[in-house]
Amino acid sequence: MSFYEHLTAATAADRAQLFAAPVVADCLQGRVTLASYLAFLGQAYHHVRHTTPLLMTLGGRLPERLSWLRRAVAEYIDEEIGHEEWILNDIAAAGGDADAVRASQPDLAAEVMVAYAYDLLNRRNPAAFFGMVFVLEGTSVALALQAADRIQQALALPNSAFSYLRSHGTLDQQHTRHLADLLERMTPADQADVLRSAKVFYQLYADVFRTLPSAEEQPCS
Repeated sequence: MSFYEHLTAATAADRAQLFAAPVVADCLQGRVTLASYLAFLGQAYHHVRHTTPLLMTLGGRLPERLSWLRRAVAEYIDEEIGHEEWILNDIAAAGGDADAVRASQPDLAAEVMVAYAYDLLNRRNPAAFFGMVFVLEGTSVALALQAADRIQQALALPNSAFSYLRSHGTLDQQHTRHLADLLERMTPADQADVLRSAKVFYQLYADVFRTLPSAEEQPCS
């Protein structure tokens, strides 16, 4: 069993808790509301806008034993930079107020998730940051394309309102294969820190979804 396979199996219960969030279940059953989708995009903006700064911090914090990761981190930066603007464009295309989202503060769940990521890089093992990569990209692969289809069917929104979900659903399929190779090269101690952080990030990301309004809490659009 590869480490990626072990990581996937060891976090299965944590992943199930995220997928059990009411807004996720609503979405996959086609009971999504515009308010829920806009709320999701708003919180996505608040954590995705930190992706490039986090990756840049990671590149500078990698110890010598992980110096071989710097090229991969640079490639991640090149592929991820500016994606928060895609989200703002989606918000506008869906009828939301992109300027208001840009000026807003994140909900506590998203803020805590981002803060934990920075804490890993500045105070603990930078390798553990790849637990966040595993969780966010794995969730995207599992849900993004299917969610985009269900949301679009339910709300009759234009394709231009789904650039983030659809692009990431496809891009992250490529990233997960690359991530598996990177994780396999890590030492057992670094792998253990990745596993621990992945379990934490599943809880934190699940909290982000749990704070989003469900179909029962909002009138149908």
